[in-house]
Amino acid sequence: MLKIWGRKDGSNVIKALWCLGEIGIEYERIDWGGPFGGNDDPEYRRKNPNGRVPTLEEEDGFTLWESGAVVRYLCTKYSMGNLCPEDLRERAASDKWMDWSALNQASFNPAYLDHYFRLQEAERSKAAIEEAAEKAKPWFDILDAHLEDNDYVGGARLTMGDIPVGSITHRWMQWTPNRPPHANLEVYYEQLLTRPAYQEHVVEANAPRTLQVQGS
Repeated sequence: MLKIWGRKDGSNVIKALWCLGEIGIEYERIDWGGPFGGNDDPEYRRKNPNGRVPTLEEEDGFTLWESGAVVRYLCTKYSMGNLCPEDLRERAASDKWMDWSALNQASFNPAYLDHYFRLQEAERSKAAIEEAAEKAKPWFDILDAHLEDNDYVGGARLTMGDIPVGSITHRWMQWTPNRPPHANLEVYYEQLLTRPAYQEHVVEANAPRTLQVQGS
């Protein structure tokens, strides 16, 4: 059986798990990283020399790391013609948003994680969170403008490009103080919330942290 190494609330693990949920194949998830440790375990490092999560492992010993690569692999192998469009240009139109999300859209996430959760209470800074949000806003402006004429990032239906974009959008929508209005993004997010796999692997996985943020 296919295995995913990584804790269920890991920023990048969430992408792989939501993807698997949409595809609907069986897999085993192994708690790893964060509070579970294991990142420097020699055997794990042989699977993933970076020591990070997620790592995909198949029954024949094939391993793959980097969440974008994992999502692309899963969609190509198990969801060709659905999450992975068969048409090359349609696929590229979806694929570009995966890199865009990792390089640009998700830029706020490290500061949010640090100043909401990781740092000691005395070291946390609301100003740092607000600054990260302000710097990220132009990227969400771009996404919002694109969604004016598109239901999803790749066009009329959910594709692999939505996996990273939609995953991090949840944190932006739920964790951003005084979040700026983006009407098209709101519609997109509401569509994602109707998907059972999104609820399970994105919303529920983030729920404890979301409650902490909204209660602070």
